[in-house]
Amino acid sequence: MSAQVEPIRAIAISRLAHELQAAGRSVIHLELGQPSTGAPRAAIQAAHQVLDTSALGYWESPALTARIARHYAETYGAAVDPEQVVLTCGASPALLLAMISRFAPGDRVALARPGYVAYRNTLKALRMVPVELDCGAACGYRLTAAAIEALDPPPAGVIIASPANPTGTIIAAAELEAIVAVCRRRNIQIISDEIYHGWSYTEPAHSIVEFEPDALVVNSFSKYYCMTGWRLGWLLAPLSVVERVRGYAGNLFLTAPTPSQHAALVAMDSRDELDANVETYRRNRALLLQALPTLGLDAIAPPDGAFYIYADVQHLTDDSLGFCTRLLHDTGVALAPGVDFDPVEGSHFIRMSFAASTPDVVEALARLRPWFTGR
Repeated sequence: MSAQVEPIRAIAISRLAHELQAAGRSVIHLELGQPSTGAPRAAIQAAHQVLDTSALGYWESPALTARIARHYAETYGAAVDPEQVVLTCGASPALLLAMISRFAPGDRVALARPGYVAYRNTLKALRMVPVELDCGAACGYRLTAAAIEALDPPPAGVIIASPANPTGTIIAAAELEAIVAVCRRRNIQIISDEIYHGWSYTEPAHSIVEFEPDALVVNSFSKYYCMTGWRLGWLLAPLSVVERVRGYAGNLFLTAPTPSQHAALVAMDSRDELDANVETYRRNRALLLQALPTLGLDAIAPPDGAFYIYADVQHLTDDSLGFCTRLLHDTGVALAPGVDFDPVEGSHFIRMSFAASTPDVVEALARLRPWFTGR
């Protein structure tokens, strides 16, 4: 019998939002975790050129894997062999490859709650056991070494996300070091989801490979590089396990998209354009942090990075999916229900993406204000 995996409710909200839009409604999309800005201009030009001149067969770009390895040296001071980089069709396959390469059915894997819905659901689909740790307001919405230490028996692994989805919280370097120390002592394997690196508004995010070279790292071109629909990511694996990863990758996915690889190589050197996007979203974040308390939304997770506001609306609802559905119908603003990210407390949370244009954020606030305040 197949494992029971819950659907992603934010996708249902997005489907409804697009139906309303097709019917003529004005809709502002703040429900999904994707930048509203497109790929860098030079990356798009590179894709056009290769589409015009190449047959585009199965391929893994050695230039791109070498460039990604250099990125770890330049950004984190970590030595990475290009052979450790496995290109994937987005971060989701990279996450799957990390799980099946490290763990077996029945293994217990710890993760933060609230956390990205696919961690829990992918583990269940693989017949592994998610062990969700309560990482709410009491611990600043951050996974801690103490929480991992307290698990008895120790799990086979732990998934770390910093910056995190849906909260945007960043785990400080000292805490990451403490987590690594606990995991080494207790033989807990680490998967680090670093897809939101590059989106930091307080302190910079640290890669787990600065502290634990044996960790598996998931990343993607979908967020910082604004290439969501290009479906290109990577898994950084230690040399001891990379051949196992490649075996699974070849059989399950063959190769990553060829045009995307050409474009991504150029995108990695388009920092000025990409950093300008981050500044736009920094302004959006500031607008929301100033305005949301006036709407009665003052209990929020610290959005240190990524591009989300995760807000407690327990004074308004204990049905976040129904709440987001009504809000969409009434205002044309699409938000994600917290139940996706937290099956225990998420019924009274919502997630709002601020990876939209600033005019859209301003308009969303104008629509939300009377809905929340009655005036």
